[in-house]
Amino acid sequence: MPTPSRDSGKPKYLQITDDLVQQIKEQILAPGDQVPSESGLMKKYAASQGTVRKAFAELRATGLIETRHGKGSYVKRRPPVRRKSSDRFRRSHRTAGKAAYLAEAEQAGSTPSVSVLYVGPTDAPDEIAERLSVPAGAKVLARRRLYFSDGIPTEEATSYLPWDIAKDIPELFEENPGGGGIYARLEEHGHTLKELSETVRVRLATKQEVGALSLSPGSPIIHLTRNAESEAGRIIEVCDTFMAADQFVLEYRIPADD
Repeated sequence: MPTPSRDSGKPKYLQITDDLVQQIKEQILAPGDQVPSESGLMKKYAASQGTVRKAFAELRATGLIETRHGKGSYVKRRPPVRRKSSDRFRRSHRTAGKAAYLAEAEQAGSTPSVSVLYVGPTDAPDEIAERLSVPAGAKVLARRRLYFSDGIPTEEATSYLPWDIAKDIPELFEENPGGGGIYARLEEHGHTLKELSETVRVRLATKQEVGALSLSPGSPIIHLTRNAESEAGRIIEVCDTFMAADQFVLEYRIPADD
């Protein structure tokens, strides 16, 4: 590994950053490789911990690496997944047996997997109850999942469904609700989807979210909330999702007509 040039006018942390960027571009550090540790770089470059940490901050800002909580930093393996609002909930995907996440991962060329964290009854929090138009504290079905792309956690999502609907669809209580996901099961039982609305905001990850997605402290996340409305005019599912902000690009198509 080269060391920074002594006659460079750049601060040492930028020299270290430049060296690591060059190694990534030349694939000396290949996609998926672990970046040398802070202690290793301190020794190699005769630099202080503060200088090396500044170099890591600069390198993260380039988008070339990702830091996984408690595991170190790694060269990114792929570009962000593109979530297209006009495509991800197409009925054709459900008919083909693909839930939205699986369809997206397939298009991105990554290998998806999911870990089901909880499926069962819960008391609706105030904000969830309002969105579902049920009394605060009413029993609802919760489905909490952690999604992975190529083995890396990228998003956690929790769906909430009204109990009077969910109780009659046994597949919704299974970890794997079957091909096409929960929307396919809802439609099979007569709850045809009419519209899905999403709200997106970006904020800093909480401690719990940092741990769940193996993020660096202070990392930004995308917090996405979604309401699914049936043709009968009822909200039949709401979902709260938090996503590693550097792993996704959200695309929205907005009609310009009346």
